[in-house]
Amino acid sequence: MGRHATSRTRRRILVPLLALALAAVLGAATWVAVAMARSEPGCEPERVVVAASPDIAPAVAEAAGALQLACVTFDVQPRESLQLAEELAGTAPKPQAWIPSSTLFLRRAKGVPTSGPSIASSPVVLAVAEPVAQALGWPRKPLTWPEVLGGAGVVAGMPDPVRDPAGVSALLALREVTKDAPDPAAAYVALLRKFSATTTGATVFPAPENAVLRHNSALSEGEAALVAAYSPAAPTLDYPFVEIAGATPRQAEAVAGLKRALLYGATTGPRSELRAPGGQALRLAETDRRVETHGQRSTGIPAAAEVDKALSQWAGVNASARVQVLIDVSGSMSAPVPGTGKSRLAITLEAAENALHLFKPTSQVRFLAFATKVDGERDYREILPMAPVGRQLAAVGRLRAVRAVPDGQTGLYDSVLDVYRLAHKEFERGKLNLVIVMTDGRNTDPGGISRENLVAELEKLRDRERPVPLIAIGIGPDADETELGQLVAPAGGQAFLSRDPAKIEEVFYGALGRIAGAG
Repeated sequence: MGRHATSRTRRRILVPLLALALAAVLGAATWVAVAMARSEPGCEPERVVVAASPDIAPAVAEAAGALQLACVTFDVQPRESLQLAEELAGTAPKPQAWIPSSTLFLRRAKGVPTSGPSIASSPVVLAVAEPVAQALGWPRKPLTWPEVLGGAGVVAGMPDPVRDPAGVSALLALREVTKDAPDPAAAYVALLRKFSATTTGATVFPAPENAVLRHNSALSEGEAALVAAYSPAAPTLDYPFVEIAGATPRQAEAVAGLKRALLYGATTGPRSELRAPGGQALRLAETDRRVETHGQRSTGIPAAAEVDKALSQWAGVNASARVQVLIDVSGSMSAPVPGTGKSRLAITLEAAENALHLFKPTSQVRFLAFATKVDGERDYREILPMAPVGRQLAAVGRLRAVRAVPDGQTGLYDSVLDVYRLAHKEFERGKLNLVIVMTDGRNTDPGGISRENLVAELEKLRDRERPVPLIAIGIGPDADETELGQLVAPAGGQAFLSRDPAKIEEVFYGALGRIAGAG
């Protein structure tokens, strides 16, 4: 597909998930139904409120109306799951039953069971603009997540995983894509960075299967259809049914009757966009051939700790950073790296330059060089002042021009302490504040601070409310793993080693990836 075709595709596509959600709400609003009770002498109908995710509320209302229970009025209300989860913590009147789109919302709410039986399901898929899908070989072959995300020109977006369970499901499934990489953690973070924190303008984004079906059934002129790409590693939306404490006996009996009807498949018939709880689709295959109809099995929703970890990684990847990069320019850094025709310093500088692309454009970076007495009595000097990534990329000529100091010693301790103090002084809330030191040896400055005093000073500076992780990257066979580990421990950091200097870029990128993705 040519460049112009690609730009046209982007302009026409992809209704963002917000729009899909609004469509669901508007569609469901026409179904806000009250199933009236059969009248009986001396019977005053009791109102039973059932809050349901907007995409399943119409089917729930229809099922409630079909029950025709005596002395009961069902009021099925389409409610956004996140909003209701937050309301349940307050004093507002509570429904007698709740059907959110995902068990994840039950975990966030207060005063409700943390699980319930699933009455329907919808796989979380990668929704791919049809022209993009065709360029990737569909419909000759089904789409896979690795192929889609590795496709040229793909613009990936992510719905807010804090608010949308489809986003959480995608974060968990993306780990499967990178599990066989040499450094899965770094590859995972690199993959997350392909996703913008919005679905607006995206040609690929995670979405529930039923949202894709709704989108394709109501295309406007010039709007691209969506093709679903499936992954068994993506937990489905499971639509759990839970009863909420406080119901009267008659309300509880009505809720139990509705629950039985829904568990027997009242929401997942041939006309439904939803699947049965086990992943079976009862709709006809010709409904929409861009969406599969064979059974879809998926992994279950993991423990809360795993979900929190994924959310934390996403937050870390999307946080702007403020980074101090301290590079060793002592004499030993001029040593050649076998098979490359370059010195240790040249390869290290290349790695530092390329790693700039790991940070968001709004991140800020400062580069400093250290040895001994490189700026008067000071063991370090500034190469590039603190500036946004874009400005640093435009000024990389100054970084490339750095040379090792002949016979220079390694003033590691004094340099680290001063720059760490600077990072604390310049700390910015809401950003990932980091100090990174890259060295090929141990401290060799006899007139500087001792290791014991350095560790003590770093411990004094550490502030859990204003964290500044210290990352040490050892380069070559002379790097002292024990010393680097002791150096970073009091600052809550990590040490990484690249015994082969030729692989420093891989190690540097992996280190930054793990730290940036740690939240």
